[in-house]
Amino acid sequence: MMRTIFLALALAAAAPAAHAADLIDFWDTAQHGGNSFNRLPPDQAYFDALRGYGATWVRLSYDKWKPGKRDFLIGTADKYEGLVASDVKTLRDVLDRADKAGLKVVIAPLSLPGMRWAQNNDNKFDGRIWQDKAWWEQAAAFWRDLASELKDHPAVAAYNIVNEPAPEKKGGLAEHATIAEMRSWYTQNAGSARDLRAFYETVIAAIREVDPLTPVMADAGWYAAADAFSYWPAGLADKRVLYSFHMYEPYAATSAPNMKRDKPYAYPGNVPFGEGEEKWDAERVKAYLDQPVDWADSRGIARNRVVAGEFGCMRRLPFCTQYLEDVLTRLDEDKLHWAFYSFREDAWDGMDYELGAGKVNWKYWEAMDNNEPDPVKRKPTPEFAPISKRLAAGK
Repeated sequence: MMRTIFLALALAAAAPAAHAADLIDFWDTAQHGGNSFNRLPPDQAYFDALRGYGATWVRLSYDKWKPGKRDFLIGTADKYEGLVASDVKTLRDVLDRADKAGLKVVIAPLSLPGMRWAQNNDNKFDGRIWQDKAWWEQAAAFWRDLASELKDHPAVAAYNIVNEPAPEKKGGLAEHATIAEMRSWYTQNAGSARDLRAFYETVIAAIREVDPLTPVMADAGWYAAADAFSYWPAGLADKRVLYSFHMYEPYAATSAPNMKRDKPYAYPGNVPFGEGEEKWDAERVKAYLDQPVDWADSRGIARNRVVAGEFGCMRRLPFCTQYLEDVLTRLDEDKLHWAFYSFREDAWDGMDYELGAGKVNWKYWEAMDNNEPDPVKRKPTPEFAPISKRLAAGK
C-alpha cells in the first residue's frame, strides 16, 4: 500500500501540472454566447443575466474601459513596454465575475501595438502593424505577457489575437474581391507585413513560450469577413486554433446608416455588395456563410474549430428579426460556435435586441454622458427571440 502511495506521488510529480485554461475540449461541441463591448467593466449581474439566457461563453473586449495610461492594458499602442498592472487587475476581476456566473471567456483586444482601434484614434484607421514587422514583435511581446498572466485563469477559453484585422485595407485588395483576386493578392504579399497568416504564426509562437495549452482564436482578414479565409492556402500550424469570422453582410442593409437613407435597402432585396449589387435572401446568406466552412473542410479543419465570432443587424430595421433567423439557421445547420453582437452594450444601443425595435430611453444617453452605469431595463423581445430561443435550447 505504501509503495502504491509513493508510486502515485512520483507519477504525479512527473506529470505536467494541471492547467486551469486547458479548454480545447470546451470547443468540441457547439457553444453559443454573446459579445461584451461595454464602456464600463461588466458587473456580476451582467454575466449572470447572459448565463441566465443559456449562454456558455462571452467574447470580451476591454478597449472601451478607462485605462491606466493611454490604451487599456498595453499602455500605449505607440510603444509597448509592458502590461499596465492596474488594468490587469481590472481585467482579472471581470474574469472572476464571468467565472462565478459559469461563463467561459474569449479575450478579444481591439488594439495592439501599431494598431490602435479607430474609435480610440479619432476614427482613423491605424494600419502601422501591416506596414512594418517591427510592430509584430511588440504585439508578440504583449501577448506573451498577457498569456503569462491569464494562462491559469479558469474562465479563459481562448485568446482572440485581435478583433477584425484588415491588412488588406489600403494594401491593394478590394473588400469582397473574387477568390482569384484574393489569392493573387496573397501570392504577391506572402511574407510581407500584410501576411496575416504569418503574423498569427509569430504571435502564437510567443504565446506558446509561456502557455502551451490555451486555445487561440484567429479572425479572418478584411475585418473578419466570412469570405476572407478563402485566400489562405492552409490553416495555421498550431492545432489549438479556432478560426473566426463575423457576419453583418450585406452591410449596406444591416447597418445603422441604412436607416438614414431616403429609401432604405430591404432584406430580402437587392443590396450593394463588393463592386456590384446582389439579391440577398436566406439562400444568399447560406451561400456566403458556406465559404468559411467550405474552406475549413477543404483544409482538413474540423467544423468545431470554426466560429461566428460576431453577427447582428440594426435592431430597429423592420427585417432584423428575419435576418437573424436566417443567419442562425445556417450557423446551426453547420453546428458552428457563435456569439451574437451584442449583449447589453452601454455605449451603443443599435444591436441590443432586448431593447426591442423602438428608440432607447433618454436615460441611456444621459448615463453615457456621465460615464455612469446604464440604467435602462432589458427584457425578452421579439427582436431577441431568434437568439434567446437558441440559447435557452442549450441550457
